[in-house]
Amino acid sequence: MTLLLFFTVSISIPSCSSALVSSALYYERYQSNLEKKEVQVGSYKWTYLEGGKGETILLIHGFGGDKDNWTRFVRTLTGSYRVVIPDLPGFGENDRKQEDEYSILTQVGRLDEFSKAIGLSKFHIIGNSMGGSISGVYTATYPDKILTLGLLDSAGVKSPIQSELSVHLSKGKNPLVANNEEEFDFLMNFIFVKPPTIPSFLKGYFADKSIRNREFNEKIYKEIRTQMSALEDRMKLIHARTLIVWGDTDRVIHISSSDVLLKGIQSSTRVILKDCGHSPMLERPTETAEVYAKFLKGEADLSSGLK
Repeated sequence: MTLLLFFTVSISIPSCSSALVSSALYYERYQSNLEKKEVQVGSYKWTYLEGGKGETILLIHGFGGDKDNWTRFVRTLTGSYRVVIPDLPGFGENDRKQEDEYSILTQVGRLDEFSKAIGLSKFHIIGNSMGGSISGVYTATYPDKILTLGLLDSAGVKSPIQSELSVHLSKGKNPLVANNEEEFDFLMNFIFVKPPTIPSFLKGYFADKSIRNREFNEKIYKEIRTQMSALEDRMKLIHARTLIVWGDTDRVIHISSSDVLLKGIQSSTRVILKDCGHSPMLERPTETAEVYAKFLKGEADLSSGLK
């Protein structure tokens, strides 16, 4: 969640707030050459962003995120690639169904149905956190469809060193699900090294939105936790060239998880971003996109020019 996530809304906001958020959202997408589209796939109406031409990149957001988490990240990519960025079922503008399951493996199956519905047959895939686990499991499950895999602070691995999130969870507290505005502030500081600065009225609105969705988010999180090692269990099946990017100050998933992935995925390479938290594509979008672009081009030195 960042300023971009704060601008990602699909429900009405009173008076000037609605106009402000809508304008900001439109501007961010316009700057990245993205168009909002919809497609019905089974019982879910998928909303997604698409733009650019060339080889396709499918980008998968993390827990509590949505399609606009990637808007600034893809800004320099749409000149050379076609990007497709969906809201996963249960998030963003996609449907939320209390009776349905949102585990990693279930979402992988839904994602494949979505990819077929919009005509994707061969593409690059990249995901953050929960989206990384989904992307990795997808790559292991449908290897013939994937050109390359990108993992940004990915879930799906049992970390050798316990993360701060795991410590909180062991005490019965989940900082990723806010129950009040104070906990929402903690969430922002937990995810980012440098949280975004936003106007107080917007902060209040999005804190309220997060709090109102907490029960459903808690349901999804519990289902994700039942398949904590979904990616690790399948990483030996991944043969696509893979980029692993990690913020060295990630408090959600310890950086030691990247060691597991680097060792377990045969054609993988890793880049560590200094003074960066759990969502590099949000906290350092330009820098992270530059690393990814070099990776896609097959360049050897991915770390040159990093801060």
